[in-house]
Amino acid sequence: MKLILTAAVENLGVAGDIIEVKDGYGRNYLLPRGLAIVATRGAEKQIEGIQRAQEAREIRDLDHAREVRHQLEQLTGVTVQVRTSDSGKLFGSVKTDDIADAVKKAGGPTLDKRIIKLPKGLVKQTGNYQVSVQLHADVAGKINFEVVAA
Repeated sequence: MKLILTAAVENLGVAGDIIEVKDGYGRNYLLPRGLAIVATRGAEKQIEGIQRAQEAREIRDLDHAREVRHQLEQLTGVTVQVRTSDSGKLFGSVKTDDIADAVKKAGGPTLDKRIIKLPKGLVKQTGNYQVSVQLHADVAGKINFEVVAA
């Protein structure tokens, strides 16, 4: 059975890999748990698009991580718009993907939301905040952003 992995599976591969497994293993284990999808021509094209998007967000090496950190340090005007009360308290929360979108809109690099380290409960009302970004094992950066009322 030919499958495309949607998540990393030990001894098989990582997300996006096209694998060949026995029918029972695929039908009874991988497919019901959502770890794989059946490999069709349409699914293969969809996976290629997902892999291209991942490569665009990926930090290639240490020098690239340092370059992205420098871009983040020079970046100004990163604003996240949220709904608030009259006193400035937020309705909801600011998430890492909101910050990644705001960085991109401000002219910064495309970031993966999983590398942004947003402590729980940090953003409770409008104002200026700072979060760390783990770009590489040896390189961490900081993003300064402002939360404003929408």
